[in-house]
Amino acid sequence: MTQPDQKSGDAPTVYVAMSADILHPGHINIINEARELGSVIVGLLTDQAIASYKRVPLMTYDERRVVVEQIRGVDQVIPQATLDYVPNLEALKPDFVVHGDDWKEGVQAPVRQRVIDALAQWGGTLVEPIYTPGISSTRVQKTLIEIGTTPEIRRRYLKRLLAVRPLVRVLEAHNGLSGLIVEHASGIGPAGSSESFDAMWLSSLTDSTIKGRPDTEYVDLTSRMNTIQEILEVTTKPIIYDGDTGGLPDHFALKVKTLERLGVSAVVIEDKVGPKRNSLFGTEVDQTQDDQVAFAEKISMGKAAQATDDFQIYARIESLILGKGVDDAMSRGETYLQGGSDGLLIHARDRDPSSLYEVLNHFRGSTPLIVVPSGYSQVTEGELLANGASIVIYANHLLRAAYPAMLATAQSILGHGRAHEADQTGLPISAALELIPGNR
Repeated sequence: MTQPDQKSGDAPTVYVAMSADILHPGHINIINEARELGSVIVGLLTDQAIASYKRVPLMTYDERRVVVEQIRGVDQVIPQATLDYVPNLEALKPDFVVHGDDWKEGVQAPVRQRVIDALAQWGGTLVEPIYTPGISSTRVQKTLIEIGTTPEIRRRYLKRLLAVRPLVRVLEAHNGLSGLIVEHASGIGPAGSSESFDAMWLSSLTDSTIKGRPDTEYVDLTSRMNTIQEILEVTTKPIIYDGDTGGLPDHFALKVKTLERLGVSAVVIEDKVGPKRNSLFGTEVDQTQDDQVAFAEKISMGKAAQATDDFQIYARIESLILGKGVDDAMSRGETYLQGGSDGLLIHARDRDPSSLYEVLNHFRGSTPLIVVPSGYSQVTEGELLANGASIVIYANHLLRAAYPAMLATAQSILGHGRAHEADQTGLPISAALELIPGNR
């Protein structure tokens, strides 16, 4: 067998790649197998590599590295920046790669073949111990998620997402049930990969609408906190809170303290004053923007009130909504960032996103940027990302989908004088009973 030049005369080198977010006996078995073959180098997947195919790891890369370095038999830990082993293998030219035999079929089979092809270049060998039965990191992680999370873990999670995801995908939730949908929904994306939502948006529009109240800041903070508590109790994903105008500066500072204490990750406040009217009405109703310096001072008061570095405040710029143009939006954005804003939400409703793109590209790379494509829903996430967006919020879609379905059900019962036809389109009662844990 050909030995790597730099290791001539030394023990053979053995490469083991792992995430090691949740260590279990299967990991130890693999490392023990590797120890028998030579000097063990662990390629520890970075947060970005893990986040590219599943949920962001519970522990950061540095936290996981410290743990793996303490495992007996591990001689070196290096980062593996992609799911593909080949870049590290070509740099190290190890004599052996050790991996459980559970990757011979399915989505990992092409990765395995690339490892075999790479090793063949220098005569290396792939060793595949029998996978430890009954062990699954994904299953263990799912169990931990079901147990719940703490305010501290949830609050800081949005920042971790921004560090490892090119685009954070957020869907609105307005009660516990819709929160569960955001928590567990998954599907196959346009590129054929498994996709899910990263966080939840607590919209003032949907929170007031679900209560049958107007979106005019009529629903008070106490009521909205009750909605947050409902969602916190049954979910683990981070929450971005729609704070409307934020209210008076001293009141906003108190709201920041409350939201942060609950475990909310961020609040977004819009730069308007006076009676609240939904922004999507644009200039059709009377809406007044705040003085940008005064709004920046409100942000500064909120930042001074928070107790941790994890909580974030985003300034929502209404200039494009109110027809004031990109220059006004850019000027305001610069002022708000100077006031301490952690990022910007560039609000727009025109179907043509060119003005939005101009503002996004002005700030891209300098701060997190949020977009809300309610008015330009034809635009893809890829296009938003290409123009600098960091977070995309689907701000009202679950509620909008629920209302037509409920109305149709009510009309069906009235039209047929019975519920049989409505039963054909609704969730079976047995499934409804099983939907929420604890019913049985």
